[in-house]
Amino acid sequence: MSVSQISTSSTNSRFIVVEGPIGVGKTSLATKLAESLSADLILEEVHTNPFLERFYQEGRSAALPAQMFFLFERARQIESLRQSDLFSNVRVSDYIFSKDNLFAELNLSPDELSLYNQVVTSLDIDAPVPDLVIYLQASVDSLLQRIARRGIGYERAIERAYLEKLTDAYARFFHAYSEGPLLIVNASQIDPVNNQTDYDQLFEQIERTTGGRHFFNPVAAALA
Repeated sequence: MSVSQISTSSTNSRFIVVEGPIGVGKTSLATKLAESLSADLILEEVHTNPFLERFYQEGRSAALPAQMFFLFERARQIESLRQSDLFSNVRVSDYIFSKDNLFAELNLSPDELSLYNQVVTSLDIDAPVPDLVIYLQASVDSLLQRIARRGIGYERAIERAYLEKLTDAYARFFHAYSEGPLLIVNASQIDPVNNQTDYDQLFEQIERTTGGRHFFNPVAAALA
């Protein structure tokens, strides 16, 4: 059964989030899901962050302004969504707000993190809890290959060591995640964005995931 034959009305989730480390394909998959579901698309404003290139080049010295920019943009986006009635339509996002602290703890010094947390508290952001989070996992080698393939200039400065720390941080974050249904996808060996068979299988799994923690690894299942 192809995704075109699946009724979007059978999808229980009204707010779906696709997450994962840089290069894993979360924005592309979120965009494709939104098209399939005729959903509103919510994207993280990565390429408008004027501090991001400097962060990838200089590391921690540029981390605080980059992190603050993302915080204020996400807060603005969430407030705008709430004013327009967040749950009036199906929505698909390429980020979950609660992972914000993951990057803050990874990239900021203790003093910067303390300041950052004070700002977060003062903003009092009432972030919505997703009905489903799709967490895309991939090996560091796979991420490096995909980052190189898409050819974004400033991403060439991303070091392997940083990606290793980032993937570990994501693994710890989602190991402890308990806010709602979670679908963990092994994205190293599949390409749901460019391979329709992979996408159809994943979409069917998304339909079936209405609670708890689930794993999607069709390659391993085929070899079993």
